[in-house]
Amino acid sequence: MATITPQELQSKVGQHLGTSDWVLVDQEMINKFADATGDHQFIHIDEEKAKQTPFGGTIAHGFLTLSLMPMLGQSTDGPKVGGVKMGVNYGCNKVRFLSPVRSGKRVRSHVKLLELEEKRPGQWQQTNEVTIEIEGEEKPALIAEWISQFFV
Repeated sequence: MATITPQELQSKVGQHLGTSDWVLVDQEMINKFADATGDHQFIHIDEEKAKQTPFGGTIAHGFLTLSLMPMLGQSTDGPKVGGVKMGVNYGCNKVRFLSPVRSGKRVRSHVKLLELEEKRPGQWQQTNEVTIEIEGEEKPALIAEWISQFFV
């Protein structure tokens, strides 16, 4: 894949940057996230009990879905800035969990560049609107304004 400069990326503010590959959110992933975070609420890990809820089965933690953004971002088919030495998460302006991700569903992200600013020479702050789509469902799992920084 060809790379672009930060200045070339800056010219894409307001544009859709790309769509990621699909990723399966299965029960094993959900269970590992529950263990990592200590959030063992039954709607995430107890398949039998979760069948009795309006969800009809287990669902991923909202924060699990949010935590997939870096991985999904790596597989996005959009432009990549060349010469990046390091990238860091800076935070989120907004996060809304709109629809639960049921165990066994696949998700992917759509990225729109909202802002790109050079904070100091070689340090760029990027704000993206990330929408995580659930395969076969009309309503997305989440929409977030994700802020990250990269260094060239």
